Amino acid sequence: MITWNLLKEKHKDIQDRAINSLFDDTRAQSFSIDALDMLFDYSKTNIDDDVRDLLLDLAQPVVAKRAAMFAGEKINDTEKRAVLHTALRNIGGDPIVVDGENVMPDVEATFERMVQFSETVRDGSFKGQGGPITDVVNIGIGGSDLGPAMAVLALAPYHSGPRCHFVSNVDGAHIADTLRDLNPETTLIIVASKTFTTIETITNAKAARDWMARSVENPGTQFVALSSALDKTADFGIAEERVFGFEDWVGGRYSVWGPIGLSLMIAIGGEQFRSFLSGAKSMDDHFRTADFAENMPVMLALVGLWHNQICGYASRGVMPYEQRLSRLPAYLQQLEMESNGKRVGMDGAELPYHSGPIVWGEPGTNGQHAFYQLIHQGTRVIPVEFLVAAQGHEPDLAYQHQLLMANCFAQSEALMNGRDFETAQNLMAQKRFTGEELTRQANHRVFPGNRPSTTLVYPKLTPSMLGKLIALYEHRVFVEGAILGINSFDQWGVELGKELAVALQPIVQGDKTATDKDGSTQQLIKFIQAHS
Repeated sequence: MITWNLLKEKHKDIQDRAINSLFDDTRAQSFSIDALDMLFDYSKTNIDDDVRDLLLDLAQPVVAKRAAMFAGEKINDTEKRAVLHTALRNIGGDPIVVDGENVMPDVEATFERMVQFSETVRDGSFKGQGGPITDVVNIGIGGSDLGPAMAVLALAPYHSGPRCHFVSNVDGAHIADTLRDLNPETTLIIVASKTFTTIETITNAKAARDWMARSVENPGTQFVALSSALDKTADFGIAEERVFGFEDWVGGRYSVWGPIGLSLMIAIGGEQFRSFLSGAKSMDDHFRTADFAENMPVMLALVGLWHNQICGYASRGVMPYEQRLSRLPAYLQQLEMESNGKRVGMDGAELPYHSGPIVWGEPGTNGQHAFYQLIHQGTRVIPVEFLVAAQGHEPDLAYQHQLLMANCFAQSEALMNGRDFETAQNLMAQKRFTGEELTRQANHRVFPGNRPSTTLVYPKLTPSMLGKLIALYEHRVFVEGAILGINSFDQWGVELGKELAVALQPIVQGDKTATDKDGSTQQLIKFIQAHS
């Protein structure tokens, strides 16, 4: 705790210091990392050399934990599992051993099966009852939905296969609205559930099977399962050759690199998917070998810890100035908040500090016309992480991309510099306000500034670059968890609500009474039943 306390003392000393006062000829370069065709600029924060040195001291536990993860040790201690999603993007790489066995032959065999199957769908040789597949519907939830849904949207310029759709919510409206305009005779359904017992996913899968059965003689032939439960997938009517499994050392929110990414592979093809994996692998190598001060995941994590645990900024905004990354904030919500939203350490004792922050965001420039008001002039400080590409995919709309970049850079500048009362007063005086009204109007136009942000810039959103971005944030979460001393790879916090929902379902249906429930729950159920 010595380093934590030193950091807190340092923060007390500098918390009112103007960030822009730190800038000299070397500040921007010294507080940036240029690697893998990406530039991570954290110079618009209040981190100075002394703070960075202390943060780097804080990162020492990462060394052993990182080595253990890549060695296949069971660092998911509460579930006694290895954490090896990195193996899924190690295609053609060195052996990776778990429990004395090299896992790479099975990983690569599954990858080749995925490539072969996806190509049959893409070239039309795999057919539905009505001919070649025109639409693919991925049914999953959590990591079985957020990852592929985000990536398919992000890589829209690379689509060359059937249209992809995603269903996750057990609300019947989601499956109904998705299937409404599709042709069941040319639709392929992918059911993504490792255990094939996830209630939301299986309920939606049954609804999709019923929908297809009204038009297709044998609907099971147009279903694929991403699961390791061969007995359950067989009972559902899905042949083994259309089942793609993965090991328990792949967590759901880290699973887009393997079978869970099948919809993405069908959309962009095997070679582009391989490029996606290759980009992530390059970030793995960077994370494993770069000095911490030049290590992008490490420094991204340390900036986050500085803002959350030391400065006390409980919220983090992620703002991609890239429309096709509009689902990235939701993806990172799960990645960060499910991984590091814990209250006890690895030893089971309560943490002496806060764990993960609240992560949220929307693409720019939409947010500028919504919640940026609060970020700029609200009473709470919200660190912002900007992402933007130097190029778009629409050369005939280059002017719009330049406007997008200008807005991104302007927002980070405005957050740092703000606008003081004197400047605001002068602006209002030009509009002929005087006296008390001049003061009142000026106060409304003061921007406190000194609000931190980071910016990640990259050349273009390609499959390789998307792989780097996702892996960057995965390793960032890992580093934060290692420093906080928590298990980033279990998620017991999702279990209690599921258990209670199972018990409540027969009560909602009217098959049981709610007498053992609290007064609020009884009242809610009574209202629902009266209006059903």
